[in-house]
Amino acid sequence: MISLLSFLLVIAICVISHEYGHYKTAKLAGVQVHEFAFGMGPVLWQRPGQDGTLWSVRMFPIGGFVRLAGMDEEKPGEKVHPGGAFNDKTAIQRFLILFDGALANIVLAVVLTGLLLWGHGILDLESTRIGELMAGYPAQQIGIIPGDMIEKVNGVSVHSWQEMSQSIRTNAEKGPVTIALKRGERILTFTLVIPDDPEFGVPLLGIRPVFRTFGPIEAFGSALNYIFRMSADWVRGIFQLLTNRSQVDITGPVGIASMAGDAAKAGLWSFISFLAVINLNLGMINLFPFPGLDGGRLVFVFLEMLTRKKVPDHIENYIHLAGFFLLIALVIFITWKDLIRLFD
Repeated sequence: MISLLSFLLVIAICVISHEYGHYKTAKLAGVQVHEFAFGMGPVLWQRPGQDGTLWSVRMFPIGGFVRLAGMDEEKPGEKVHPGGAFNDKTAIQRFLILFDGALANIVLAVVLTGLLLWGHGILDLESTRIGELMAGYPAQQIGIIPGDMIEKVNGVSVHSWQEMSQSIRTNAEKGPVTIALKRGERILTFTLVIPDDPEFGVPLLGIRPVFRTFGPIEAFGSALNYIFRMSADWVRGIFQLLTNRSQVDITGPVGIASMAGDAAKAGLWSFISFLAVINLNLGMINLFPFPGLDGGRLVFVFLEMLTRKKVPDHIENYIHLAGFFLLIALVIFITWKDLIRLFD
């Protein structure tokens, strides 16, 4: 039940923020909005707004939509005001309307990350300063203490926790490891053999990073940096997946529900961190230039801006419809794999 409720909350926040990005930009551009809906399928609740937009909640909470005037989705009795259709607007206005749904998710990810850094803090993976020692592991046995900063591994400088830990693991598999660390103004050097940990099966030195908290201004500045780097990692991962350079574990609604439940059980800050990551992923996925996604529609608008010619609506609609069916098939396939993994 916790997983289900957490999943519904995550989906509601992500979808509503995404669609509100479309809605707000459309209204600012003077586009008539017929409906703002959360969910798909039969209507459970609906209410007309003062601006003429119908606000609705539908049965299946797996998405949502903003129904804009002039996109051939008018229902009986609905009229399009002169100049209020989506296609009446300039290419740059239509580009921004399509783009700002994903932008809303990315901005929300930045805000949530800033709140996390300010209100709770995180493990500092940007440095190699040691925060804690694990009892019984080599670091404690050779005299490393909290506050030490590892500067070199086998003579090679390391600058981040990930770079340092990967270097230690790679070198430990080959033989003794020489670690140079800074303690105050002194440089100390240790040479040791790091055995494989029986639980994890990899060499472990037995150290943990420093836990760092941020002031409000620094927190939101650092949040921008974190989100930028995570976005770059996302793009790099997609490129490696498409070029068959690496395997990426993809999960669907069932997997997200399970992870949302685990995050909620771990506490508020864990849930906020998870929500930030999901919003970032949703924003990045929607910008992917694939038919049926916002990114696919952005490609057509961008081509129009370059060539000054618009692709005929019926051709563009056929392409997006094909992309939509491919996406649905992909979601069904991923959900099936999630279910097999869940009950395996």
